[in-house]
Amino acid sequence: MISFPIFSGEDTEIIAELKKNLHEIQLDINSAAASVGRDPADVLMVAVSKAVDVPQVQAALEAGIHDFGENRTKALRERQQAFPRQNWHYIGHIQTNKLKDVVGRACLIHSVANERALETIGRLAKEQDACQSVLLEVNVSGEESKDGVRADELPQLLERASTISHIAVKGLMTMAPRLLTSEDTVARHTFVALRELRDKMVSVFDGAENISLNELSMGMSNDFVYAIQEGATIVRIGRRLWS
Repeated sequence: MISFPIFSGEDTEIIAELKKNLHEIQLDINSAAASVGRDPADVLMVAVSKAVDVPQVQAALEAGIHDFGENRTKALRERQQAFPRQNWHYIGHIQTNKLKDVVGRACLIHSVANERALETIGRLAKEQDACQSVLLEVNVSGEESKDGVRADELPQLLERASTISHIAVKGLMTMAPRLLTSEDTVARHTFVALRELRDKMVSVFDGAENISLNELSMGMSNDFVYAIQEGATIVRIGRRLWS
């Protein structure tokens, strides 16, 4: 296991700034949840650590953060090895030939978008005698630049998932178009659409043992308040936390 030195006094400013940012984010989570009668404890914040160095990850641990998101397989492997007691989420584009570095290391893979990825994850998890939790990514907005299956393709992907052992589909994930103004409604409409799609699929796949669909991973630094108001259970925060 890789080990790192404990913070010295000069590093306390990094920790203090992170705690300040985290406190402000938590206040927004609490407010967003309360505005729609939800329990803030039902919303998990994943700290997107792809753009920060190890000392900042250490600072986040000192600030009380234990769930981190990486979008590169090499970084996920290295950081999970360095901090094996933390929860590492894989949130990036999936390349099936690199999934060996993800399966068994990620507590949750957020970005599964095709049958080949599902089959590879199932095979690798079986080799480890494990069960890998995943989310299916849906391109609700229809933007060509975004990954994910179309909404009308989701039933077929869920049907295939229901036949693969050693995986557990916990829910859905999406990315909204970039929020252009504070009054922009496109992001909110994206989150509504994912929640409504999930609700439809719950009734269809109610009998599938490895499909639960309890989780909705949606919302990032600029739009997570809307996402929580529309049902997000996981929000992925990067810039707002580290800047």
